[in-house]
Amino acid sequence: MDKLSNYFRATIEEMRYNVTWPTSVELQKSAGLVLAGSIIFAIVVGVMDVSFESLLKMFYNSFR
Repeated sequence: MDKLSNYFRATIEEMRYNVTWPTSVELQKSAGLVLAGSIIFAIVVGVMDVSFESLLKMFYNSFR
């Protein structure tokens, strides 16, 4: 039990004194970059999905 309490005490000390927390502006910039990247990725995946769907439909319809 002593090891567990030492672990939590050391963790709290590390988080308080040694971690460099980002500012609000830095967080907003990072969130904006993540949002933009996610939207771009979703668009690329959506275009690929529509393209493959139409290619497969053409392929399957060629055997009818």
